Amino acid sequence: MERKRLGVLGGMGPKATSVFIDLIIESTAADRDQDHIDMVVLNHASLPDRTHVILENTGELFLREIEKDIRLLEYAEVANIAMPCNTAHYYIQEMQAMTTIPIIDMVEETMREIVDTFGRGGKVGILATNGTLRSGIYGDCARRYGMVPHEPDMDVQQQVMNIIYRDIKRGILSDPAELEGIIRDMIERDGCSCVIIACTELSIVKLSEEARKVSIDAMDVLVRRSIELSLPAHKSELL
Repeated sequence: MERKRLGVLGGMGPKATSVFIDLIIESTAADRDQDHIDMVVLNHASLPDRTHVILENTGELFLREIEKDIRLLEYAEVANIAMPCNTAHYYIQEMQAMTTIPIIDMVEETMREIVDTFGRGGKVGILATNGTLRSGIYGDCARRYGMVPHEPDMDVQQQVMNIIYRDIKRGILSDPAELEGIIRDMIERDGCSCVIIACTELSIVKLSEEARKVSIDAMDVLVRRSIELSLPAHKSELL
């Protein structure tokens, strides 16, 4: 079976995209260069900020630019498209309408993994940007899968935004203890069965094994699904 080239709509943000690429490489069972998947990566860092366009209702600015990237990926004849940005998934239906190439739905794939791992009916914490929370993409999806979405209160959400915008997007190393404390409180105090790491910037923070046991990182889910779709079936195992 022929391998399938993966297209990556990146740059949202650039560091998160580089982490996604590294995870793809590290998670692929490979003994030589030729065992890795083929990728066409567009690191379009100048795309309008996704949180801003959602909150300001100016999504047409983002979609006009992203359509140019989709056309480039069509020209490159990719088989599937991965977009390592949770907030941008608010526009996934409009983006999918622009092309016949399947765009991997990170939100849906993440929710399926939560059901497989933790079952239905539980409370699910969501750690994301203000734009992602306002969009409701994870909350709506959680309810469709029979789960109860839980968002941080205002003070905790400001902590989350500080980690994303004050630290990671500015290239500052974030202390994992801060994010781990938020996760622990959502489990122990708020009664969540698990917490979704629903921002690819937060995926950059190296969490402890204890925190990882009670969280599902949407970035990791996207990495696994991208590999599965891009390699021949008999080679799509992960390390």
